This record gives sequence, C-alpha cells and structure tokens, in this order.
Amino acid sequence: MRLPCPSTDDKMSTMDAKAYIAELTRQARVAAGVLATSNGARRDEAIRACAAALRANKAALQAANQKDVDRAPQFGLTAAMIDRLRLTDKTIAAMADALEQIASQTDPVGQALAAYNRPDGLRIEKRRVPIGVIGFIYESRPNVTTDAAGLFLKSGNACILRGGKEALYSNLAVAACVRQAVADAGLPAAAVAMIDNPDREIVAAMAQAEGGIDLIIPRGGEALIRAVTDVATVPVIKHYTGNCHVYVHADADEAVARAIVRNAKCQRPGVCNAAETLLVHAAHIQSGLLKQLLDDLASAGVSLRGDERTRAMHADVTLADESDWASEYLDLILAVRVVDDLEQAVEHINRYGSHHTDAIVTRGLADAERFTAAVDSASVMVNASTRLADGGVYGLGAEVGISTDKLHARGPMGAEDLTTYKWIVTGQGHLRE
Repeated sequence: MRLPCPSTDDKMSTMDAKAYIAELTRQARVAAGVLATSNGARRDEAIRACAAALRANKAALQAANQKDVDRAPQFGLTAAMIDRLRLTDKTIAAMADALEQIASQTDPVGQALAAYNRPDGLRIEKRRVPIGVIGFIYESRPNVTTDAAGLFLKSGNACILRGGKEALYSNLAVAACVRQAVADAGLPAAAVAMIDNPDREIVAAMAQAEGGIDLIIPRGGEALIRAVTDVATVPVIKHYTGNCHVYVHADADEAVARAIVRNAKCQRPGVCNAAETLLVHAAHIQSGLLKQLLDDLASAGVSLRGDERTRAMHADVTLADESDWASEYLDLILAVRVVDDLEQAVEHINRYGSHHTDAIVTRGLADAERFTAAVDSASVMVNASTRLADGGVYGLGAEVGISTDKLHARGPMGAEDLTTYKWIVTGQGHLRE
C-alpha cells in the first residue's frame, strides 16, 4: 500500500481552510447521494472489505504508526496515551473484528419507524434515512478512525474525519486502506474523507460549513468539544464530561457493592465512564460497609475526598469542597458523600452530574425503578459498573462517542443513532380540501 504524505507543517489561512473544506464537502455530498440510494448489502460488503484491508496491510499500518509513536514525546503524551496510540497486532485485529461486527448488524437505513393508513386512504410512513455528510473531530487513537468509518458507512452517511495531530500518520494510513476498500466494493472513496493537515483553522471551517456538513460530532476532552461548539454554525452533538456516580443504597449486597465501586473507579480511571463520586446510604456507617469501601479504595491507591461523615470513617479522607462534587478527575481520585435516602442521592446526581452514566447498587426492584426514572442521565445502571456504558458492550459494534445531549442522540452512538427520518406519504390523487 502506498501511504499518503501528510501536510504536517502547513499553516492554513482561514480562507485556505474554508476552500479546502468546501472541496471535501463537495465530493462528500456526491458520495452521500450514492450511499443514500445504495443497498445495505453493498455497504456491508464495503465494511468487510475495510476489515480485510486492515489485516492485509498490517505491516504498512504499523510502519506509519511508528512515526507517530516516535513523535509522541514532543506532544507530551504520557506512557498510557502512547500505549493507546500504538497499533499492535492485537489492536489491528480488534479494529478489523469491530468492522465485521458492524457489518453483521441489521441495516438501519430504510427501517419503518411507523406506518399506517388514514381514514381517507392516505398511506403514512416514517422511514429511517441517513443524515448526509457528518464531520467527525477526534483525538489520538487511530482505532477510532475505523470505528467511525464503519459506522458512517453502515448508516449510509459520508464522513469527513479530522483526527489529532498525535496520530496523523496512523490515521492517514488507516484511512487510505478504508478508502481503497470502499472503492473496490463499488462505492465512492470520497464517502470517507480524512483531513491531511492538523491546522486548527480546519476545525473552525468544518464547524461553519453550513450546507456542506449536516452534523459535527467532536469526540475527546472538554476543551476540544467547547472549541468546536463555541464557533459552530453547524449542529453539534456533544459529549462534555463524564462526572459519573455510584450510589450504594441501604439494602445493597455488600460484596456486589464493593466489586462495583472498585471496578467503576479503578479499572480504568482516565476514561469518561469511570466513577468520580461515590454516594453511600447512611445505614452503611453502622453496617461497616462504608469503612470497607474506603479501605478498598485507599488500598487501590485512590485519593479520597469526602464530606464530614465520610472523613470520620477513614483517616485518609480529606475534606471535599463544592468543586469536588462537580469534578471529572480522570484519575485515581474519588469524591465520597454520605446521603440519608435515595431521594438525596438523586438530587445530588442531578445537581452535580454530567448526565453521562450513573449507577445504583440495590436489592430492591422498586428502589431501582425509582432511581432509573428520576436520574436524568444517558445511561442508568442497576447493579452494574458505570464502566459498562459503551457501544461495544451495548451490542452496537462500536461507537462514535457517548452523547450527553438529549437531541437527537443520547448515550453511546451506533449506526442507528447516525440516522434521521423522513415521512413518505402515498395517495391515489389525494388533494387538500
């Protein structure tokens, strides 16, 4: 495979960036028209061809990736970030597997959401259709490139991808594989466009490409997302922060609670679905569970910040302030508060949370139902870790992000969430009287 040459040093003026994006969107809109009228089998064939291309070009992908790994220190990437950047044999196999899982799913395009006949014989149908051209702006990991391309193809959308500068060589190599595979399957390569210049002017040009791009999805840290939304005139689906909670109710099974709390905080603390606040019912002061939970967390290296009742239970807890309840730490730090009842837990979550993912540990069905109805979050977990809020876990194959918005998609976004709908109305010469 011949790899594209990225424009790593080019600085674009605003005018140049707008012209660059205008040409990409022109090509993408033509491709979107082809995808919208293609059948699901053809799109699935293209997605499977992308998976095969990744496997066949593993050596070339890893060679390109090594350039990014070699440059990583100049961008200040931590060892953990470099590990996520690296394309290993296992990583590439997982990327290909995810594409094949996406291809095996039911085609969302053309699904009838509603269909009925009116008394006058008029036939009304609400049918799922692609959105059109979607701009996707994301950070370091090159596996996100294939997840996104697969989901956009599955949903019949053309896409313009703009990855982070840290993974530029990797992303361009992966995109080259994908574009060639799409073309070999008989669909336009322009259905998957990859920005080859990391200049920030391009982000603003994408976010303001009205009439060219139908939707922008930024995926990454809060700073990236706010940078997009602050300048956007194109609709944006946002995922700001993951201030997630675990609430341990009065009747919680102690072993289940200890396992969930530790997993939610410690399994991978630097991601958006890791728990940042633990709420514990006051009954567990006397039961001893609160002390056990704090011991578990401290032994795992978690820095604890709590209210006065929590501090009284453990010497390692420092006093939390108002900012702690609203913080997304993305680290081994946890805020802990004792609450008197389920309603106080819900009030705390809805006040301080980010509407991402929140969990209850309880043996009571009625209490679980009260919690799930009252908590205003995209994912509400019952006796399960917040870390399970994920497109792959939900059976979506992959996700382009986890939306904390309410319109039009919420939570992990798979292919179905990348569609809109149209009304199809069929008559027999019907007129409006």
